[in-house]
Amino acid sequence: MANHKDSPRGNRSSSDSDELTQIGERGGRNQSIVHKGSLATADQTEHAGGLTGQHNGEAETGEHDARNHSTYRTGRQGSMSAAERARRNANAKLANPLAGYSHAELRAMGAAYVKKYQIGEGEDIRAFELGACLAQEPSKYATVQGLQPDEVEVLRKEFSNRWSQPRLMYLVIILCSTCAAVQGMDETVVNGGQLFYGPQFGIAGKDSKSQWLLGLVNSAPYLCCALIGCWLTVPFNNTFGRRGTIFITCTFSAVACFWQAFTNTWWHMFIARFALGFGIGPKSATVPIYAAETTPPGIRGALVMQWQMWTAFGIMLGYVADLIFFQVADPPNVTGLKWRLMMASAMMPALVVICFVFMCPESPRWYMSKGRHYKAYMSMVRLRYNKVQAARDVFYMHTLLEVENELAFHRGNPVKELITVPRNRRALIGSEIVMFMQQFCGVNVIAYYSSQIFVDANFSEVSALAASLGFGIINFLFAIPAIYTIDTFGRRNLLLTTFPLMSLFLFFTGFSFLIPDKTMHTAHVACIALGIYLFAVVYSPGEGPVPFTYSAEAYPLYIRPLGMALATATTWFFNFVLSITWPPLQSAFTPTGAFCWYAGWNIVGFVAVLLFLPETKGKTLEELDQVFGMPTHAHAAYGLRQVPYFFKRYLLRQHIEPERLYEKETGDVDGEVGYDHDAEKYRAGGVS
Repeated sequence: MANHKDSPRGNRSSSDSDELTQIGERGGRNQSIVHKGSLATADQTEHAGGLTGQHNGEAETGEHDARNHSTYRTGRQGSMSAAERARRNANAKLANPLAGYSHAELRAMGAAYVKKYQIGEGEDIRAFELGACLAQEPSKYATVQGLQPDEVEVLRKEFSNRWSQPRLMYLVIILCSTCAAVQGMDETVVNGGQLFYGPQFGIAGKDSKSQWLLGLVNSAPYLCCALIGCWLTVPFNNTFGRRGTIFITCTFSAVACFWQAFTNTWWHMFIARFALGFGIGPKSATVPIYAAETTPPGIRGALVMQWQMWTAFGIMLGYVADLIFFQVADPPNVTGLKWRLMMASAMMPALVVICFVFMCPESPRWYMSKGRHYKAYMSMVRLRYNKVQAARDVFYMHTLLEVENELAFHRGNPVKELITVPRNRRALIGSEIVMFMQQFCGVNVIAYYSSQIFVDANFSEVSALAASLGFGIINFLFAIPAIYTIDTFGRRNLLLTTFPLMSLFLFFTGFSFLIPDKTMHTAHVACIALGIYLFAVVYSPGEGPVPFTYSAEAYPLYIRPLGMALATATTWFFNFVLSITWPPLQSAFTPTGAFCWYAGWNIVGFVAVLLFLPETKGKTLEELDQVFGMPTHAHAAYGLRQVPYFFKRYLLRQHIEPERLYEKETGDVDGEVGYDHDAEKYRAGGVS
């Protein structure tokens, strides 16, 4: 029997090592041949001087053809720099490191992997021989010889019934969903609580000092996230693993929420809420990573997308808790019991997670990054129907990790490349636009301050809490179809549609405050609530799910961890800015001016998306290189040309063909061969 050691350097024969080396060398040659097509396409996509617009039509075909065929192709003259060629090669290699191997070579590689890391014998060797073949292209399972009928049926169901999963996989799904609810509830119980602890702490006045102190207390968790919490993700994950990080962060959340209930001064509340940031920051990055590393490819994207939906559910739960505890009276010697119960109630979902997080397996990829291959395999076996499935995913994961380690040896300074390489810089611009606008569209003003906004609009306190619950319900319900719309209508189209509507509804809300309350009270409160609700309707499928999805796929794989770390820090920092500034902003600008301020930012967001945000929906890695290889001025010009196009087609109802901005060259290699690049796409923190 094999000695099941977790060390990658178990006792093994030199022949095993030689076998892996020889196979790797042969495969490397084959892989370079396969990727040659994709690299040639990449060469054709961008040369040193940028992309050149090419007209495919003849000159006499007129303006119509000139407009509709102004696709961007590479000039075949000119050469790509060695550094750019290396970056493209790295991206192509990461797209599918198993491309180009024959089934015989893959079987040998799978068997050698089992022997090298002493994972098992007999049945396990067979599983890895077949799994290595399946890992190359899972959809072609019918071409793999040696599979049993029951194994073929399981593989078929991965495509025909993707939600048919083992029970333990559903426990992982419940864990990730509950963690998202923890996140949302942590953020919104303060919405109702501040109505009562503000006066008790003496920070509810209209003077400037009170306004800034109230904003500081409310924004404390996001200050912690931006400055400290987000940057703890990597050390926490390296030290404690995915489950350990989830357990620790939920413990932070539960303790901090309980702590908030026992504060008696504004600075004590600030400290307790600042500590809450240690629970919010690392958890927000770790849970999507854990979901991506444990789930099969068929449901990976959908599950990670559900983070936004279940966060919205947690936001709704926060409003529910505020309303439930509103009627609680103060017993003798206790002041403010209602708000104390509101703030403490957010600990309940965190306690649920703490109770069952270790019932779920650890991430196989985390085990593998520590050299514990046998444990990685055993963890994956628990999450799949059979050993062939588990071996397939573990082998691909191992191969991808090996390529990452190899490429890390040859990379330059990633921070420098993020800025100096034009393709990366354009991805950075797009990512930062959507992350910044996720906050400055104004949604968290409503999420954190809606009860106070409704009170300022002359709602009663209980009516304000009920109206806030309405916002939470709408935000949750309209987050559900976002799982479908984001891949159907595209990221850019959703934002171009929703930004003008969000601006319109914020303007509507702001000007509704000018309706005379004394003579038209019903119209006054109804219009304010309607504007906020309509804003939630259009936010949920647009700026809700798009930013993290867009940021995760815009960057090349080799630099994606750094890009996502920056994106996460950006959204938390501007969350802090928005939270701390709203009370003084509303006092200085009046509610009408404050809402119009964020309505104006939505117009800015629309223009920024129109000019500088390329579409990424359905693009392969090679196609994304082409998309972000286009010069910024060229895409901005294309965005401006879209304005008359939409006016003529959708308002004047003229039959006009859309402009083809990119042309896919013949001979492109199908970038979808690598089934698991979704896992990298959603490993948003790049933790190992």
